[in-house]
Amino acid sequence: MSKTAPPGLLQQADPSRWKALVFIALAQLMVVLDATIVNIALPSAQQDLGISDGNRQWVITAYALAFGGLLLFGGRIADKWGRKRAFVIGLIGFAAASALGGAATGEATMLGARALQGAFGALLAPAALSLLAVMFTDAKERAKAFGIYGAIAGGGGAVGLILGGVLTEYLNWRWTFFVNIPFAVVAAVGAYLVIREPAGTRNRAPLDIPGVVLSTLGLVALVYGFTRAEAEGWSDPVTIGLFIASAVLLAAFVVTESLVRSPLLPLRVLLERNRGGVYLSLGLAVIAMFGLFLFLTYYLQVVQGYSPVKTGFAFLPMIAGMITGSTQIGARLMTRVPPRLLMGPGFLTAAAGMLMLTQLEVGSSYPALILPAQLLLGLGMGTAFMPAMSLSTHGVNPADAGVASAMVNTSQQVGGAIGTALLNTIAASATTAYLTSHATEAAAGGAAGRLVQAQAMVEGYTAAIWWAVGILVASAAIALTLINTGRPGGPTTKTGSDSGSVADEPELKIPVIAH
Repeated sequence: MSKTAPPGLLQQADPSRWKALVFIALAQLMVVLDATIVNIALPSAQQDLGISDGNRQWVITAYALAFGGLLLFGGRIADKWGRKRAFVIGLIGFAAASALGGAATGEATMLGARALQGAFGALLAPAALSLLAVMFTDAKERAKAFGIYGAIAGGGGAVGLILGGVLTEYLNWRWTFFVNIPFAVVAAVGAYLVIREPAGTRNRAPLDIPGVVLSTLGLVALVYGFTRAEAEGWSDPVTIGLFIASAVLLAAFVVTESLVRSPLLPLRVLLERNRGGVYLSLGLAVIAMFGLFLFLTYYLQVVQGYSPVKTGFAFLPMIAGMITGSTQIGARLMTRVPPRLLMGPGFLTAAAGMLMLTQLEVGSSYPALILPAQLLLGLGMGTAFMPAMSLSTHGVNPADAGVASAMVNTSQQVGGAIGTALLNTIAASATTAYLTSHATEAAAGGAAGRLVQAQAMVEGYTAAIWWAVGILVASAAIALTLINTGRPGGPTTKTGSDSGSVADEPELKIPVIAH
């Protein structure tokens, strides 16, 4: 029993909360899977639907823009409607959009389905995380619940690579969409029957329409800017224009939020140092992780000649490391040590694994180099993700839990867009430089020419991975510097929490379950 909970709170905790966690985790797995599973199926889908090379990126980009742009809106809708209702509606909508994508007969239907998936995902993801925040109030139970959630959030992307490879290779690309339907139906029915949201946690304030418009347009411009930079280059006029527009729109959003009576994103959610540290350090860490997924996938398939299925299974050590780090290290230690002493060392451990991958060569051994590097990466990220997910709603008023949860999803989504574009650009530049300096050998053709091409690709990957190492070290420094809360249930450290209560004790803010 938590030492900080007021008398009578835990006795009235929802007896179905652990059953609810199963359905929340299932929904989160579906959303995270969808971010990577379609990547594997894209070549087959492009051929079947006649999508041009110029437009194929929109299968990924349409989802990313809708999801990233609407997250803050989705989080506030969850606060206003109720998280259970938003969660179930999000699941039903996601299932319908997945069915539409799987049945698509042309480019327009596919792109529309992907945008709808992103929109309903933006409603579903913050509702799921904020439900955990308001349902699990005991410190030890909260640690276990967020340990499971963190493992899924961290490892689900790699599971998507495996599942996408299996479905595409042995069934059909359409099943990468249809597979979402049973996930969504089971989670929606289970949530409807089991979840009972605590009373008094809704935010019934009027919706901040200017904030919705400015934040959505600003985030869409930012995510699209990085996506376009990857394809068209950083000096492309449209790319530069998107970044300028994003900066202006998001600056206007901040000014608006400081002036309106009922802001979409109360600035207190961002300015509390522990939550701010989580959003910033997690966003940076995701930049590194997305780059790794991209480069390791290409290295294994293009350089080493792995099949899609074999490539997916090659990521299993990272998944195992993430699950172990999250549930066995993070969850067990979170009630014993301050979160920064899990997040900082966790990111540094991941950086050590990333550092090993800077030694990649064309003929590198999977068991000797890639496997141990993945284990370190998984252990480190799993250990860090778990307290990060829990702290994303640290000290927040329950009425703001949805939008605070949306911010951690937003930081990951923007981090993923930045990571893919930034690190891919660095890798491409290093590859080009290598080919230029070895132009004679590359032009020779035959086995020697192919070897130079492979070496150039690996040179690009390792150059980008060096940057990823630095980014993870920066994540660790931010976590150790900004996050200063004590362990849950332990001696408290007073920081500026939202309502003036001790920031280490978010469970004091959670009302009892309404029966």
